[in-house]
Amino acid sequence: WGVPAMPGSRCPRPALPILRWLPRYSRAWLPLDLLAGLAVGLTTVPQALAYAELAGLPLQYGLYSSFMGCFVYCFLGTAKDVTLGPTAIMSLLVSSYAFHEPVYAVLLAFLSGCIQLAMGLLHLGFLLDFVSCPVIKGFTSAASITISFNQIKNILGLQGIPRQFFLQVYETLRRIRETRAGDAVLGLTCLAALTGLRAMKSHLPQAAPAEPLAVRISYLIVWISATARNALVVLFAGLVAYSFQVMGSQPFRLTGSIPQGFPVFRPPHFSLAVPNSTVPFQSMVEDMGVGLAVVPLMGLLETIAIAKAFASQSGYRIDPNQELLALGVANVLGSFVSSYPITGSFGRTAVNAQSGVCTPAGGLVTGALVLLSLAYLTSLFYYIPKAALAAVIISAVVPMFDPGIFRTLWRVKRLDLVPLCVTFLLCFWEVQYGIVAGVLVSGILLLYSIARPPIKVSEGRVLLVQLGSSLHFPAMEHLQDTVCSRALAASPPRSVILDCCHVSSIDYTVVVGLAELLQELRRHGLSLAFCGLKDPVLQVLLSADLEGFQHFPSWEEAERCGGVELGGSGAEPFTSTAEST
Repeated sequence: WGVPAMPGSRCPRPALPILRWLPRYSRAWLPLDLLAGLAVGLTTVPQALAYAELAGLPLQYGLYSSFMGCFVYCFLGTAKDVTLGPTAIMSLLVSSYAFHEPVYAVLLAFLSGCIQLAMGLLHLGFLLDFVSCPVIKGFTSAASITISFNQIKNILGLQGIPRQFFLQVYETLRRIRETRAGDAVLGLTCLAALTGLRAMKSHLPQAAPAEPLAVRISYLIVWISATARNALVVLFAGLVAYSFQVMGSQPFRLTGSIPQGFPVFRPPHFSLAVPNSTVPFQSMVEDMGVGLAVVPLMGLLETIAIAKAFASQSGYRIDPNQELLALGVANVLGSFVSSYPITGSFGRTAVNAQSGVCTPAGGLVTGALVLLSLAYLTSLFYYIPKAALAAVIISAVVPMFDPGIFRTLWRVKRLDLVPLCVTFLLCFWEVQYGIVAGVLVSGILLLYSIARPPIKVSEGRVLLVQLGSSLHFPAMEHLQDTVCSRALAASPPRSVILDCCHVSSIDYTVVVGLAELLQELRRHGLSLAFCGLKDPVLQVLLSADLEGFQHFPSWEEAERCGGVELGGSGAEPFTSTAEST
C-alpha cells in the first residue's frame, strides 16, 4: 500500500482507487485484512446500536448505517485504515436535525451525500481548510461533554429527560432520587470494565517472536479482549439481563425488539405521511435548515482529518477530493438502505490500523459481519440493557475531550482561544450555533490579519517601510495612513522607501491606493520609491504607468538615491525602529 510508481513510468494512475492496489494484492495481506475486518466488526456492531440510541432512532438504523460505507470505501477510498459508519458526533447532529424521525434521517443522508459528491466533483475540498483547528477542537470537546451527559439518563435509568443540554442537567439533578439501582450498578460496572480494558490495551507490551508460545497466545487473548471490549461488555450485560429475565425479574431497561433481516433497497422518501396530511419535500428541507450545511461539512471534516492523520503515520498520501467522492457515494447509496449520515470513525479506524490492515479490503469483512448480525443476531439484541449501550458511548467520546488544548493555545497564540471558546460555549446551546459562530470568528481574525499586516518603519535620512506579509486591498488604507503619518510627522519630512519583498501579487485596488500615496507624498515635496518587487508585481505596476514610479533592486540603493534627492551625499544610518500592526 502506498508504493510509489517506478521512476520514469508514464502509466496513468487508475481513476478507480481499488485498481491501484487490487492488481498487486499479496496473499500475505489476506490474513491481516481478515483479522482487522473482524476486529473492527466486533467494535462496530455494539457501537452501531448505541449510536442509533444517541441519534434518537430505532436501533436497527444503526446497523443499517454500518455496512454500506465499508463496501463503498473499499472501492473508492484512498486510505487503507479508514472505516466509514455512524459516529458519536454525527449521531448527535442527526438527533438535532432529524427530530427522531427515520424518514428525516435517511433523507438527510441522501442530501448530505449529494452535497459531498458535488464538492468532490468540483474539487472544493480546499474549503475545509477554512475551518480552523481551534473550531474543531472546541466542537469536539463540547460534543464529548454533551454526548456523555446525554447518556447519564440511561446509566441512571431515568426517562423523559429533555434533549437540550442545560435542561438535561437541570432535570437529571432534579430527578436524581428516581435512579434505578440496577441500571446504575450495571452501567457503572460496564463503564469501569471498558476503561480498564482500554488502559490495558494502551499499556500492553508487544510480544516478541522469540517469546514462548504460551506468552504469545496470552498476549493474543488479552489483545483480542481489549480490542473487542465493546462486544465483550455488551455480551456480558446481555447475559446478566437474560439471567434475571429467566428468574422472573428484570431490574434493567432493555433495548427491546429489533426487526430481523436486511433493509429494503429503495430510494429515500421525499415526503412524510402524518395523520390527516403529508409533509412535502420542500417543508422537510426547510425543517432541516442549516443542518444541510453542518452535517455534510462535519462529515467531510471528520473523514479527511482521520484519513490525513493515519496516512501520515503510515507514510502514504491521500486524495482529499477522492475522499469527498467516497463519502458522498457512501451516503447516497446508504440512504437507499435506510442509513442515516455516516462519516469516518476515529475509534474504529484506530482499531483497523492497530490490527495491521493492509488494504481497504478489510472493510468487506466488517460489512459482512454487520449483515450477518442483521440476518441472525437481532433477536439476541433484545436483552441488551440500555445502560450498557450508554457505557459504550461514554467510553467512546470521553477521549475526544482535550483539556490540554486550552493550555497549548495560551502558550502558542492566545488569540486562537477566542474561536475555541466561542465554539465550545455556544455548542452547549445549539451545535449549529457553535460551529457557525466559531467559523465566523476565525474568518474575522483571518481577515483582520490580512487587513492589518505588520508594518516595520525604520527612520534615517529616508523612511524605510517594510511589509511583514503580502499586500491585499483591505490593507491599503492602513498602509497609506501609516506611511503618510510617519513621513509627514518627521522633522524634517522624509521621503519613503517601500520594501515589497514579501508581496507576491497585487490587485487593482492596491494599484489605485499606491497611485494615491505617490500623489499625496509628491504634494508635500516627497518621493516614494519601491524596492524588492517581484517580477509579477513589477509588471503590473509598470503597466499601470504610475506617475513618479521608481523601483530599485534593493533598499540600500533606493536609500542612497533618496538621500541624494534630499540634498545629502550619503544616508545616515537608521536611528529608530517602530512596528505597526
